[in-house]
Amino acid sequence: MDRTRSDRPGHRDDPAEAVPKVLKEQESPGPVGKGLTVISDALNTLPSRPGVYRMLNAKGDALYVGKAKNLKKRVTSYTRIERMPMRLQRMVTETHHLEVVTTHTEAEALLLESNLIKQLKPRYNILLRDDKSFAYIMVTGTHPYPRILKHRGKRKPPHQYYGPFASAGAVNHSLATLQRVFLLRTCSDAVFTNRSRPCLLHQIKRCCAPCVDKVSEESYGELIRQAQNFLSGDSNEIQEELSRQMEASSAELDFESAATYRDRIRALTNVQSHQDINLPSNDDTDVIGLHRAGGQSCVQIFFFRGGQNFGNRAYYPSHNADDEDGAIIEAFLGQFYDATAAPPTILVSHSPPNKDLITEALGIRAERKVEILIPARGSKRKLIDHVTLNAREALGRRMAESTAQLKLLSSVAELFDLPAAPERVEVYDNSHISGTHMVGGMIVSGPTGFEKNAYRKFNIKNADLAPGDDYGAMREVLTRRFARAQKEDPDRTKGVWPDLVLIDGGKGQLSTAQQTLEDLGIDDVPLVAISKGPDRNAGREQFHRVGKTPFTLPPAHPALYFLQRLRDEAHRFAISAHRNRRSKAIVRSELDEVAGIGGQRKKALLHRFGSAKAVAQAGIEDLSTVDGISAGLAKKIYDYFHPDH
Repeated sequence: MDRTRSDRPGHRDDPAEAVPKVLKEQESPGPVGKGLTVISDALNTLPSRPGVYRMLNAKGDALYVGKAKNLKKRVTSYTRIERMPMRLQRMVTETHHLEVVTTHTEAEALLLESNLIKQLKPRYNILLRDDKSFAYIMVTGTHPYPRILKHRGKRKPPHQYYGPFASAGAVNHSLATLQRVFLLRTCSDAVFTNRSRPCLLHQIKRCCAPCVDKVSEESYGELIRQAQNFLSGDSNEIQEELSRQMEASSAELDFESAATYRDRIRALTNVQSHQDINLPSNDDTDVIGLHRAGGQSCVQIFFFRGGQNFGNRAYYPSHNADDEDGAIIEAFLGQFYDATAAPPTILVSHSPPNKDLITEALGIRAERKVEILIPARGSKRKLIDHVTLNAREALGRRMAESTAQLKLLSSVAELFDLPAAPERVEVYDNSHISGTHMVGGMIVSGPTGFEKNAYRKFNIKNADLAPGDDYGAMREVLTRRFARAQKEDPDRTKGVWPDLVLIDGGKGQLSTAQQTLEDLGIDDVPLVAISKGPDRNAGREQFHRVGKTPFTLPPAHPALYFLQRLRDEAHRFAISAHRNRRSKAIVRSELDEVAGIGGQRKKALLHRFGSAKAVAQAGIEDLSTVDGISAGLAKKIYDYFHPDH
């Protein structure tokens, strides 16, 4: 994580045993000297304790976050400007302020450093760009008949979680398998409570219908136990158990039950046959491999839980060319496991420079022993080689795609007379049905493709807009977007200002966008509107620019499909945001209007009574029996539905 790694003995940036005399401003005049003055002045009050330091620029933005076993000794190394690479000299040049936080141990400093790097994204740190949350399978623990479902976010007892899975598709596949093999329910508690007959899932042998007492609580509990064993890697034992039950049913001439067991065994066998790479044991292990080429790198991670492969994911960290492989792995470990608990064993392709320290820190965060291994031979080394090969292939594909993407962006720059290939392209579209639940969407694309973490949706808030006023909606979206950019990045140094703005629409939308930006005092952001051609035929789009004649592109033009894809992605994102907003409005209950009723209490009331209508008809005593509903709140709910009482 500390990319200069001055805590390692013998490193060229290590401080000497004795703290040297720091360089004074007159010895190094100009900006570098000013940065040195800030650092040398801070040395007077720095403790010789573990902690984290932050170098900030004149605007207060973090340039670098580092950890240290000895803060005073570590920060002193930055005064030796002549020994630093140019990258670190630039960092010192930009330093305007130094902030320090002390910790009890170096491991705590490492944890804090990882957390701050993820939050602040300092320019001079190794950064893990993609930080999406992982999906888990959750077995609920609050119902006599637990359900299984996909879960993202914080994990809470008494529910049990299995994962992480590398993708939502892997979770959905596993859930489908669990339904086929163990016949577990997936319906909500409210649906479960109000069923009077089995649903379609029971008819197609995906659920054992506990909602209508087709299975006892004890038998269903046994199915849950088997499913949990399966998720923990005991699939062979479960298959043997199912085989015994099938044979017993056949011996009793219960061929229907025997056929059910046969189908469950087939489903389980099908899953096992697709496990193309597995651990030799049933341990929970993550396998991490790094490959570098062309100044870029890919870190590939495979998840094994209970010996089963739960999928893999590739990451492309941001770093400098002189960062070593072990430092990249160390930065990845610290930032990746900041939000995801580390498994007991982690196999890595390159040794982190502070291996013992990172091991201790991950163990503290996971609240159990964690072991980091660098296999040199055997089956675990073959796993590392396999994962590293995947990293190499993924990086090769990404670099090929980036090259093609850069060519397309260069073509767009030539097409719209831009000074250079755009680094950031923003595309805007609106979505609504008859003017209701109107939403604006913004998608972003750049040299690496779609940047989905930069996507934004805008719920249209202007109550004075006429239903379906697309021009007014576009005006609100652009005003909110660029007014915020002016406030947060007035100097345009953070990379959040677009080099090109595309609008889904024609002359009217272009005129609206131009006027909106002019009202904000912005006249240097290129605008292009894309309107559908005659009969709304794809391939005959017209491109509109301010003060220019609209034009079309020949079907074989390399930029045409690229621009269509950008426009279609913005359309898809806006429609998706609109549907989500509309769905929330549909499921909104009258309970949402009752003061003091939040999400948890609303859920408890619906679970208890089944519907808002039933809640409205309930008496005060019945309401007060619900968890979280006090006698006073029960009376408030009753009074809301019975105002004349």
